[in-house]
Amino acid sequence: MIATSLIVATYNWPEALKLCLLSIMRQKVMPLEVIIADDGSAIETRELIEQFQANFPVPLIHIWHEDLGFRKAIILNKAIKAASGDYIVQVDGDVILNQHFVEDHIGLAEKGTFVRGTRAHLSRKEIAAAYQSGKTNFNYFSRGIIHRFNSIRLPFLAFMFTKKQNNSNSVRGSNLAYWKSDYVRVNGYNNALQGWGHEDEELAARFINNNILKKSVKFKAVQFHLQHELSSREQEALHSDAVKAAMEQQLKTCTNGLAQV
Repeated sequence: MIATSLIVATYNWPEALKLCLLSIMRQKVMPLEVIIADDGSAIETRELIEQFQANFPVPLIHIWHEDLGFRKAIILNKAIKAASGDYIVQVDGDVILNQHFVEDHIGLAEKGTFVRGTRAHLSRKEIAAAYQSGKTNFNYFSRGIIHRFNSIRLPFLAFMFTKKQNNSNSVRGSNLAYWKSDYVRVNGYNNALQGWGHEDEELAARFINNNILKKSVKFKAVQFHLQHELSSREQEALHSDAVKAAMEQQLKTCTNGLAQV
């Protein structure tokens, strides 16, 4: 079994994080550890994590830094630097994981690749009900599913829809997996990308420039995203330019990344 660290990025949404952690506790195959990459949440999030730590089936580690704005790249670098696993599975704290999510990612792990998954979405009405009930067992037939096709888990057919690609398009940190050694090789996330947008694609572009292919997956590694208000897009254009620069200049690493935190 591959030693796997599950990284969960969060910021000031403990109600969503609670559902995410409940879904992790119900995994058929558990990771070696779960690390919360907390981009400066208030005390409610810390208290929630402490409650879960008392009975969590694997080490639940809380990595936090001060809230100085959207610094997701930096907190992810800090969390992954602390990870013990050889393989990193990365999600956001506003998703509910199918009970086979970690198992599927471990089965998809392959040298020379990183994995990009997809996600379905839950309507806000269903989210409100899930808060009350703690429900995490959503599937294709559940009410309030948006992008329902992405909620299908058919592992015996997944191989037909798994593609290896030489591009960083549509990579999202909410459903992403890679070897930690590859992450170290590219120096992790670019700390200079502060604010929302495209930090995952920029990381993926450097994977591609190191001949690490994107493995796009359907019908496995299913997750359900909790709909919410959009973050500020003020920095999106600058971040998009950084992705283009990484591709055009064939950048294999960044100068302000994992090694600098």
